[in-house]
Amino acid sequence: MRKDIPNLGALQAFEASARLGSFTRAAAELALTQSAVGRQVATLEQRLGVPLFSRVRRRLTLTDTGREYAARIRRHLDQIRRDTLEISAGHDMGFVLEVAVVPTFATQWLIPRLPDFSRQHPNITVNLSVRTQPFSFQENAYDAAIYFGDQFWPSTQGGLIFSEGEMVPVCSPAFRDANGPWNEAAFGRCRHVHLSTRAHAWRDWYAQQGWDYTLHASRGPRYELFTMVTAAAAAGMGVGLAPRLLIERELRTGELVVPIDRHLEVSQGYYFAYPEGPPASGALENFKGWVLSLTPG
Repeated sequence: MRKDIPNLGALQAFEASARLGSFTRAAAELALTQSAVGRQVATLEQRLGVPLFSRVRRRLTLTDTGREYAARIRRHLDQIRRDTLEISAGHDMGFVLEVAVVPTFATQWLIPRLPDFSRQHPNITVNLSVRTQPFSFQENAYDAAIYFGDQFWPSTQGGLIFSEGEMVPVCSPAFRDANGPWNEAAFGRCRHVHLSTRAHAWRDWYAQQGWDYTLHASRGPRYELFTMVTAAAAAGMGVGLAPRLLIERELRTGELVVPIDRHLEVSQGYYFAYPEGPPASGALENFKGWVLSLTPG
């Protein structure tokens, strides 16, 4: 047992006491005596070297540290509970895959296609969690990841789903009509909406057109997600730059328009990756085969 991890019983006693606000009610939930719960919590406090509760007469109140620690421990206990239920239920209850994904690709492109996978494999549940930065599979409980890049992460395997293709300028119909004609001079005077995780996208777009990237164009607002960029563009806040494959619905409904038929060709793409090592589970192999068979359209 790792010596730096507190006893699980003590963590359960603390979490229940914090949630219920009482050693007595925590003891009833855990089928322990009140004194046993109190001792477990006191031992945990002694080990941490900080008080987790303020004890005034018979009233039990979390300290600031205790409140923060309780929230963290609750998340971990919930995950342990879910993992245990999945294992104990066995394969009769199906398989669960934990997949880390980049957010806009997941919401705009992957999730609308997941019903097809569910129809083919009704016994496999795919849970999606947002991760925007590379991570180590050894330190995170994910079976696989879908991410944007130009190569595999170290010690992983899988495949390229597809290259991103064209990034196109987009805006609302009203913004397009109010800011034409859409030539180099007029375009450079428009407010540009930027994606902070692709800081040079607009500069590269201008270079591919052979146009000058002006100081005015570089000064627009910056957002973290493509969904924020496209929402700002649809609201008339400026012209954004987005992958065409992620804005199919908005272009089809007319919420967004492409004001000028000039694009930036992107060679990077979306990868499906999972750890090297033992053979992948049948569920993971099924999901990998399905996702790698998808096309941008």
